[in-house]
Amino acid sequence: MPPINFQNKTFLLVENASNGTVNTDTIFKYQQEEDLVTADYFGGTVRYGKIIAQLQGQQLDMRYQCLTTNNELKAGKAIADIQFNEEGKMTLHLKWEWLGDHPSSGLSFYVEQ
Repeated sequence: MPPINFQNKTFLLVENASNGTVNTDTIFKYQQEEDLVTADYFGGTVRYGKIIAQLQGQQLDMRYQCLTTNNELKAGKAIADIQFNEEGKMTLHLKWEWLGDHPSSGLSFYVEQ
């Protein structure tokens, strides 16, 4: 397996649960410093979002927050399983959960561009 390196990587959504906020127009721009992984995300239904995560082996333990185009401020947490596709690009399989007054959960899938 190739080394895991999120520095200057861009990811796009492939599939999301119906109760998710991001869509295929949302762009995720990642950075990494040792086990600290961060990302800014925007586009589609998201005006701006931020991820902070800790790399733990083949997983990211993530916390995220965003402001949507409907002016909703949302926050959640996720565990992302990191894999590589046939082209050697990273893929992220997330099990996520919204936090706050209306908790719900779902699955989503992202691929490195």
